[in-house]
Amino acid sequence: MAADNPITRERIAQTERLIRPYIRHTPVARVDLADFGLGARPVDLKLELFQHSGSFKARGAFTNLLTRAAAPAGVVAASGGNHGAAVAYAAMRLGVPATIFTPSITAAAKAERIRRYGANLVIGGDRYADALAASEIFAKERGMLTIHAFDQPETLIGQGTLGLEIGEDLPEIDTLFVAVGGGGLIGGIAAWFAGRIKIVAVEPEAAPTLYKAFEAGRPVDAEAGGIAADSLAPKRVGELMFPIARSFVDRSILVSDDEILMAQRALWQNVQIAAEPGGAAAFAALLSGKYAPAPDERIAILICGGNTTAVKFD
Repeated sequence: MAADNPITRERIAQTERLIRPYIRHTPVARVDLADFGLGARPVDLKLELFQHSGSFKARGAFTNLLTRAAAPAGVVAASGGNHGAAVAYAAMRLGVPATIFTPSITAAAKAERIRRYGANLVIGGDRYADALAASEIFAKERGMLTIHAFDQPETLIGQGTLGLEIGEDLPEIDTLFVAVGGGGLIGGIAAWFAGRIKIVAVEPEAAPTLYKAFEAGRPVDAEAGGIAADSLAPKRVGELMFPIARSFVDRSILVSDDEILMAQRALWQNVQIAAEPGGAAAFAALLSGKYAPAPDERIAILICGGNTTAVKFD
């Protein structure tokens, strides 16, 4: 990585202290894979779906708003849903006006959160790339601060605070599974660990952004569909995260929509964790058998989001 890379362990540690009053230290649950029909093995689940706004994205949102000067007109973000909910929540807490652009595929649970936090919600096309383009025009016309979902230094640094927290909670782990869309999460986490543990990316087959980037040696366009399209399908990974991933991410594993659904159901049925599809994707790599752990490998899986209406209460 370049010497002037801004995503450093020092900045992540400084940022963690800054945003600590605004975020939750999320819990860890130890489960036995025997309960899921696999061989007996303890695995730790880092439950970041219990973060404010329902996903890890609150970390990057608060980092942006606490370290960058918001324009008088407020802030703008484009999002499949979780980043928008996080920016809306952080803006509400800090008294900043927020406008969030989402695509039409955004899950109802995520759109409802954005509105509930008081942000102006605008539907900007059918996919994340459409919403991003619309948001950039809107922000430029009104002189508003834009907060990118993944390709912004402050966003990666904020997500990197989750790596710091995982290291504190689980100092003994060898391997961490992380779902990937635009790569802000895995980029920040990988920058924190910097090769100290194995980090495995997990992506939908229908949105293989990092997988395709690894093949090409640079970020390139990929398919942007599938069941997790509102959280893991931004068209391509960010330019900022890619050199970090190339240095510190072991590999990318692709999982099918059916395997993601299987993981989502298994988490609910066995441990009553209501993860959204993107939040369950990392677990799908292990549950599907696409990753075969070494006998003594100590594994943690990041359950990164829970904005879903899959569980209904009568």
